[in-house]
Amino acid sequence: MEDVQDALTALDLWVIAGYFAVIIGIGIWVSLRTRSGEDLFLAGRSLGWTAIGFSLFASNISSSTLIGLTGSAYTTGLAPSAYEWLAGVPLLLMAFVFAPVFLKSRISTTPEYLDKRFSRRTRLYFSGLTIFFTIVVDCAGGLYAGGLVLQTFFPQIALWQSAVAIGLFAGIYTALGGLKAVVFTDVLQAVVLIGGSAILAFVMFADLDFSFQAIRDAVPNEDHLSMVLPLDNETLPWPGLFFGVSLLGFWYWVTNQYIVQRVLGARSLPDAQWGAILGGLLKILPLFIMVFPGAMATALLPDIETADRVFPVMITQLLPAGLTGLVMAGLIAAIMSSVDSTLNSSSTLLIHDFVARPGHDLDQATRKRYGTMATLGFMVLAIAWAPLIQFAGGLWAYLQQMFSVLVPPLVVLFVLGALSRQGTEKGGFYTLIFGHALGAVLFCLGNEGVMGLAGMEPVWPVHFTINVAIVTLVCALFYVAVSAVTEARDLEDEVIWQRGKALEDAAWGVAWYKDVRLHGTVLGMAMLAVLVAFW
Repeated sequence: MEDVQDALTALDLWVIAGYFAVIIGIGIWVSLRTRSGEDLFLAGRSLGWTAIGFSLFASNISSSTLIGLTGSAYTTGLAPSAYEWLAGVPLLLMAFVFAPVFLKSRISTTPEYLDKRFSRRTRLYFSGLTIFFTIVVDCAGGLYAGGLVLQTFFPQIALWQSAVAIGLFAGIYTALGGLKAVVFTDVLQAVVLIGGSAILAFVMFADLDFSFQAIRDAVPNEDHLSMVLPLDNETLPWPGLFFGVSLLGFWYWVTNQYIVQRVLGARSLPDAQWGAILGGLLKILPLFIMVFPGAMATALLPDIETADRVFPVMITQLLPAGLTGLVMAGLIAAIMSSVDSTLNSSSTLLIHDFVARPGHDLDQATRKRYGTMATLGFMVLAIAWAPLIQFAGGLWAYLQQMFSVLVPPLVVLFVLGALSRQGTEKGGFYTLIFGHALGAVLFCLGNEGVMGLAGMEPVWPVHFTINVAIVTLVCALFYVAVSAVTEARDLEDEVIWQRGKALEDAAWGVAWYKDVRLHGTVLGMAMLAVLVAFW
């Protein structure tokens, strides 16, 4: 089989170069119009629903997602794609519960909401954790995965060189243009991602004479094309699908500044709600244009040895010149859309939650200057850390699963905190401490590597997606118990969800096709259809 690095033609390279030129043009154009801290961090609260929806999609799709989705569909099946299409569940919660609360509270960061609802110490605890995970796991991990992918096509480029090039390119236009530059480039990147992936899926399906039966005949077993897998399945057991995946998604889509910043920058509540639902609908597409091609490759390219080579081999062996460059540009887009988002959100958290504090407020010009400096600083940190990940071995996989430790108490604080006044400050803060301690203990007890260091076998062999559901339930009970015996603080109405006000601005009394309830119903039915079709 021809090496993938030999398959890129001059036309492909010109397509990639043209894409970079457009990104540079957008970055310069936006940076010249970025004048204040609010412009840098929240795009002047001027984002429309289409920009929000496409940016949510693009920032979520990383190079590791593209490589991982196609590779897992080739080797283990469709089940991991549940993390994609089930994103609609937390995004519906964002549209109907949290967008109204967040926008009425006029917050700039999600930890700021915890300050208004609970206390400043709760805010800083969550903000510090988010910055750490965003830079060390998301941003550096994106640079590392992107470097590995680029090495597949350009083996003469060292990993550290790829990390530096990607980090500098994304970091500079993010530092200068802020969230608006991120969102505008994300819209282009989303179009390239969807278009390139859709073309690849169509070409592959055409090669199979548009026959689903050919795919069924090629996959190794009947569970390969199923979403609902047995309890003992190591990839995604059915309780994890129904109870764990959406909880993990809640952290990502409702509380993670790196994603939620687009919603906070909306020009109106309807734009925030429509944008969240559009993002949920777009997240169903990867199943058909990124995951299914991996399954089709079992029939078209049956001799690929490793999962991480599936996507590169697919695009270089099955696409003509020019289209290979387009899909490659989409892959680069996936890398940069994740990196730029993590850098912008981390600088936002640092400036708004730590530098600007009670008694030490900053004017907008100072916020912008500090934000630019913070973005560049985080860029250097991520670039320096990314190449070191290759020496971490299994530790890197453990860090990814550590999100299952981070999530449960945050779900409890945001959901119960927004829906009820009964939770107290101590109930919220101590639930964070308790939940993370409990999650860390169970993680260690169930991890072969950690228990092996103590010369013991794992004593908590529970899949991490199921573990998330269990710890969330325990955290909810702990939150209620502590709140029952501690004193509540006076709260502003804006921090509590109110059914009557949640939808008051969301296009009531206008044309039926603008009704956000209809959009939410369409998203819910689409997710249900996927579940039934691939049960």
